[in-house]
Amino acid sequence: MPVNRSTLLRRGIAVAAALPLLTLAACSYGSDSTADNAKEKVAAGSSKIDGLGSVKIGYFGNLTHGTALVAREQGLFQKELGATKAAYQIFNAGPSEIEALNSGSIDIGWIGPSPAINGYTKANGTNLRIIGGSASGGVKLVVNPKKIKSLKDVKGKKIATPQLGNTQDVAFLNWIADQGWKVDATTGKGDVSVIRTDNKITPDAYASGSIDGAWVPEPTASKLVAEGGKVLLDEASLWPDKKFVITNIIVRQAFLKEHPKAVEAVLKASVEANKWINANPDKAKAAANKQLEADSGKALKASVLDPAWTSIQFTDDPLAATLNTEAEHAVKAGLLEKPDLKGIYDLTLLNKVLKAEGESTVDAAGLGTS
Repeated sequence: MPVNRSTLLRRGIAVAAALPLLTLAACSYGSDSTADNAKEKVAAGSSKIDGLGSVKIGYFGNLTHGTALVAREQGLFQKELGATKAAYQIFNAGPSEIEALNSGSIDIGWIGPSPAINGYTKANGTNLRIIGGSASGGVKLVVNPKKIKSLKDVKGKKIATPQLGNTQDVAFLNWIADQGWKVDATTGKGDVSVIRTDNKITPDAYASGSIDGAWVPEPTASKLVAEGGKVLLDEASLWPDKKFVITNIIVRQAFLKEHPKAVEAVLKASVEANKWINANPDKAKAAANKQLEADSGKALKASVLDPAWTSIQFTDDPLAATLNTEAEHAVKAGLLEKPDLKGIYDLTLLNKVLKAEGESTVDAAGLGTS
C-alpha cells in the first residue's frame, strides 16, 4: 500500500525541524529570551492574573510576527498581565512551536497557518485553538534576475522555501500547480526543484548560486533583494483584496479553559500593539527591530527593514476564510488529507476585547467553536 501523504508530511517536517533544533539554546524547543527591557518591569502594586506565576509566550524572530515583537518591546504584555510574569521563547520553525505548545512549554504563541492546521489535525482537534489574527502579507518570490526574467522562466530552476509543508512551501506548490507544472511535493523534484532551506541560510545559498530564487517571508525576501535579487511576485497579488493570513495567535485549549483572564490579557496587549503599529508605523518598525536585536544580537539594516515592513499588514482579523483556502492548497498538493477544521477558532475573547475598544468584531468563517 502507498505511504499516507500526511504521514510523509509529518516525517518530512520532523527531519526539516531537526537541524534548527540543534542550534536552539537552553530549551528543548526554542530559545529562552530574557533580554532586559525596563518597559517589561512589573508595575508596583500589580496583582497576578488567575494566580499565575507566568504566562509563556512564543513567537518567531520574523517581521511577520511584528505584533509580538512590538507588544514585547513596548512592555504591553507585561502591563496587561500585571504581576504575572510574561515569559518568552523564540522559535525558528512552526513544528517546534507546536511541540512546545503540546508539551506545555508555552501557553500562547504566534505562528503561521500551516503549522496551526497541521498541529490541529494531527491532534484530532484537541490541542489548540486559534484565538486571533496578527498579520497578512509579507511573502514574496524573489529571484536572480540574470537567470529568471519572467514567471515562465521559473520552470527548471531551483527555488527555496523555508520547510516542507510550511505556509510558504504550500503556497509555492499551489502556484506551481496553477502553472500546469508537476512537482513531487515530498521530494521537491519535478518541473521546478523546490529546495527546502532554513530562512537563516537562504541569503547565503542565493549568494553562492546554489538556488535561483526563493518563496519566502519577510525579512528574508528583502535580504535577498539586498543581495541583488528581484521581486518577481508578491503573494498578496494572488489573494482577494490582497489579504491572506500569515500569522495567527494560538493557545493550548486547556490553558484557555483554565485561565481565560490571562488569555484575554494577552489578546488585549496584541490588539493594543496592532493599533499602535498602524497609527505609528515608523516608531513601530523601530520597536520591532529593537526587539529583534535584543533577541538575536543583530538588528536589520534599513535597506532590508524598510521594504519588508511596508509589505506586511497588521490586523486583529484572523482572515479565517483564507486559512481554509490554505488548507485546501495543502490537500491539493498531496501534503494533507482533507481536514475537518470546524472548531479550530475560538474568537470569543478577541471579540470581547475588540468590543471594549470600540473596534469591529471578526468572524471565524464557519470554523468557530460555536
